[in-house]
Amino acid sequence: MSWHQDLLAGFDLETTGTDIERDRIVTAALIRLDGDGTTVVRQTWLIDPGIPVPEEAAAIHGMSTAYVREHGAPAKTAVEEITEALAEALRAGIPLVVMNARYDLSLLDRECRRHGVRSLTERLGRAPSPVIDPLVLDRHVDRYRKGKRALQALCAHYGVPLDGAHEAGADAVAAAGVARRIGERYPVVALPSPEALHTLQEGAAAEQATDFQAYLRRSGKPEAYVEGAWPLIPHQAPHD
Repeated sequence: MSWHQDLLAGFDLETTGTDIERDRIVTAALIRLDGDGTTVVRQTWLIDPGIPVPEEAAAIHGMSTAYVREHGAPAKTAVEEITEALAEALRAGIPLVVMNARYDLSLLDRECRRHGVRSLTERLGRAPSPVIDPLVLDRHVDRYRKGKRALQALCAHYGVPLDGAHEAGADAVAAAGVARRIGERYPVVALPSPEALHTLQEGAAAEQATDFQAYLRRSGKPEAYVEGAWPLIPHQAPHD
């Protein structure tokens, strides 16, 4: 049996923006799904991030500053709960499916640091693994396909329903669905071991970053840098 026929845990964040060092979590979802896609466990969080939610972000996920301040959990409490829930899944050997994992997992790591909460790496005693990233997988198996590769585009391409885009629970389920379809369609990634797939993606993500960086530099951006670390971008301590 390959990983795509077994239990998976889809994870997604909606945030105040796209900067992993500065932005904050607004909503989160961790959905455990069995081999046929049926939800086994559903955990969701609404968080008061402690800063205003920019109008641009609220327009995407629907969570305004006023709403999260009234209904959201304290950020430190929620970050603790989210991180421990991910650790529990990975300790149990359940692969964690995260669309663009280097963003979500890195931002969560920075939130842990911000609030003095033990990180996922600290809880596990190792780097988070196994992680399955539909974005990395899709770029690996269909490198030269034109068009967008955001989650909505991947769902359309692989025929996966997405009800309520940019709602963390819906996105988490859809990401798991896309990962399964890729595993079904491409034997090269339908490995029996999720750990082996994780290792494959580490190499694939680094290669993809190198290729994109080279493209940017050829396109008139000679100083362009694209991070190759996956699924977690290392934290860089600020210089004095």
